[in-house]
Order: sequence, then structure tokens, then C-alpha cells
Amino acid sequence: MTEEHAPTAADLLRWSETLAGIARTGLGFTQSLYEKERFEEVLKVASDIRAAAFEEAEADVLFEEWLASIGSGVAGYVTPKVAVAAVVANEAGEILLTQRADSGWWLYPVGWADVGYSPSEIAVKEVREETGIDCEPVSLIAVLDGLRLGFAHIPMYSLVFHCRMIGGELQGHPLETSAVGFFGRDALPEPLAGAHRWLDLAFRAIDGEPVDTWYDPPRSPTWRGEDLLP
Repeated sequence: MTEEHAPTAADLLRWSETLAGIARTGLGFTQSLYEKERFEEVLKVASDIRAAAFEEAEADVLFEEWLASIGSGVAGYVTPKVAVAAVVANEAGEILLTQRADSGWWLYPVGWADVGYSPSEIAVKEVREETGIDCEPVSLIAVLDGLRLGFAHIPMYSLVFHCRMIGGELQGHPLETSAVGFFGRDALPEPLAGAHRWLDLAFRAIDGEPVDTWYDPPRSPTWRGEDLLP
């Protein structure tokens, strides 16, 4: 293997989470003691790989945490978590952004999908809770794989909706945000999370340009293919 093709920490993370997902799902479904032993070995290998990717991770701790999270049957089938985000603009064409209280980074409103809500309802709910702004969905503009694109350390899909502001007043969530506001393209706050990934797409939607839903295309080969950004 040449140096230019050496796996990165992101590669190791993705591979370890994939192996862990396969092993945990297998353990949730199988009744065979032989298969359970094999899947536990795979899970140990996955924890070693992740520990190699992140020096602060301890393989034994990861293994025990993954083992404790195993469900039974369909409930034990490991799938990515889902986050839902919203690109919202005011009448001036400025984008709604929040400053995350935990990291200080600025980003569009986004949150985990809650049971009992549709994805578009989550978008409206998150915008209202995080910013005080009322909005309505216009279109789905992006479906992003957070683990593949490197902005998440767990398997996670992010659905990004373009939404239209219909009312409300700016009021940030007291626990989740440090600040909220509308910003023009030439007056964006810093640090802005992942702007190279979504900013152009967001303003194209805000400007009224027809936008096809962006998604990261299949790689060839899947595990060694180049990750493409929009």
C-alpha cells in the first residue's frame, strides 16, 4: 500500500463502525452460540480499529459499551441515527443560523429526529425550539452521510430541508444555543461549520433557483472510493 492510499482516521472510523454494526446486528438476531462467538470477535476487532483511529478511545471500554447496546430481533438491527436540519431565510434573503452552545460553531438549526414526527415536522419543530422562528417546508435539498463526510463520529444521516419563514421572533434556546440571527452571504459569522459542504446549495435554494436534492453518490469501490463533496 502506497503512502497516498494509506487509510485515514476517517477511514478507520467508518470501517470500525460498519463492522460494529454488522456484529451487533448479528448478535441481536442469532441464536447460535457459535455465531455469537464469531460476532463478538468481530466486535472486538471493530473496537481495536476505532481505538487506533482515536487515541483517547479504549478498545475494551468500547467493546463493552457496544455489547451492552445490543437489542433483540428488529429492535437490535443497527442503523444510522437521523438528524433533521432546516435552511430558512427572511424576506431579505438572509439565512437563519444558530451558534451551538456546546461548541461555539455556527450552523443552520438541526436536531435529532423524534419518534412520532415526520421529517418535515421535525424541521419545523427544531427551528421553532432553537430560534423562535416559525417556518414551513418548501423542499428537501440534501441527504448527507455524516460519517462518510466527516462531520459525525457515529453513523448518522442528516436530512436538510429548505423552509420558508412565516412568522415568529428571534429567541434562542437557553440551553442549546449561545446566539441566533439572520445573516447575509457577505456577512456570515465565524466559525461556520462545514460551509464548503452546504453553503452554496443553501443560498441557491434561498435565491429561488431550482435545486435537486443533493446526496453523496455511490463510491466505487464502496470502501476505498473517493468521498465527493457537493
